[in-house]
Amino acid sequence: MRVLLINQVFTPDPQATSQYLGRLAEELARRGYQVTVLTSRRDYDRPGNMHPSHDTWRGVDIVRVWHTGFGYSTPLRRIIDFLSFLFAALVRGLLLRRPDVVVALTTPPLVAVLGAILALRWNARFVSWVMDLNPDQIVALGWLKPDTLLARLLENASRWSLHRATRIVVLDPYMRERLLAKGIPQTKIDVIPLWPQTEVAFDPAGRKSFRREHKLENQFVVMYAGNHTPCHPLDTLVKAAELLREDPRIRFCFVGGGIDWLRLRNRAREEHAANMIFLGYQPFDRLPAVLSAADLQVVVMGAPFVGISHPCKVYNFLAAQRPFLYIGPERSHIADLIRDAGLDQFASSFRHGEAQLLADDLRRRAQAFADGLASPPWPKNHPSGLVSEASALPKIIANLGG
Repeated sequence: MRVLLINQVFTPDPQATSQYLGRLAEELARRGYQVTVLTSRRDYDRPGNMHPSHDTWRGVDIVRVWHTGFGYSTPLRRIIDFLSFLFAALVRGLLLRRPDVVVALTTPPLVAVLGAILALRWNARFVSWVMDLNPDQIVALGWLKPDTLLARLLENASRWSLHRATRIVVLDPYMRERLLAKGIPQTKIDVIPLWPQTEVAFDPAGRKSFRREHKLENQFVVMYAGNHTPCHPLDTLVKAAELLREDPRIRFCFVGGGIDWLRLRNRAREEHAANMIFLGYQPFDRLPAVLSAADLQVVVMGAPFVGISHPCKVYNFLAAQRPFLYIGPERSHIADLIRDAGLDQFASSFRHGEAQLLADDLRRRAQAFADGLASPPWPKNHPSGLVSEASALPKIIANLGG
């Protein structure tokens, strides 16, 4: 069976959709399928970093297309890059050998429309793997008004691709709710949460090395790692950091990239916020060390984006056995996970705007850390049902091919 996977980013790009697509591609190739990935020659966060137009990786055939690389400093630049990728991928995709199954993710927005077009052209089965829901996300960001002609055109295109899909994979029940509200049949939708990266586990040596490298020894480290976007607003966390500026026990570490990473870094420099450090995306093989280095990881969910976006970093927190802090609405898949899995000892929740409450909580945690008080032992048996088997999606694809 021949499978075509479409997404703007692919390994070795550190973006989350790249890494998860890499796992899927590797597993399908291991099962003996002929796997082709149609993707970009540019890194998402560093568009000047170019990859070969054709490559192979672990039995996977990678076809990369050239497109503009203006970066993400403004919405217009991002839109131009997105459109140029979609056009280049469409032209190149039409020249590929006919696949039996086409799988499209959601980077860039509406790449599923491209997947649906190619699947229609080849009379192939089509799977839409919804990592983010668009144009819903663009509208929620305020970049596009919902009642405009363009918004309606994009929404119609998105619904067309969803109706064309043989199967639709979403990440949580809130995404499913939104698709059902669009009139998508429930029988088409599978809810498959993401999973921890297989390489992730608590890394004591990596923790010690990372903390020494960045002068974090003997300090309580609060870390936000990943893509810094308006979907995951960090204002409450940053305000808490500002309230704790004079507390030498606590350091805030922001690792990754994105529009808000640059904005926050510049703000911290202007205000000489010595308790905040900013590091770019780290090599993927350092992920266990980076996660383990923090005493408290942070996951954030913007209220308008529940069911639109799905912060997947929480699964790696669980695999690395890291306590974490959730900032977001009470109704979300993160809040459900904390409650249903009984993780109250290891995760605390705050609503947006509760910066003072958060600062008070971090002071208590930092004092316990300074006093050498041990954290509660991590559950020996990982709660079942928290994360999906990485083989769930390959099984769906295998059934389509059969």
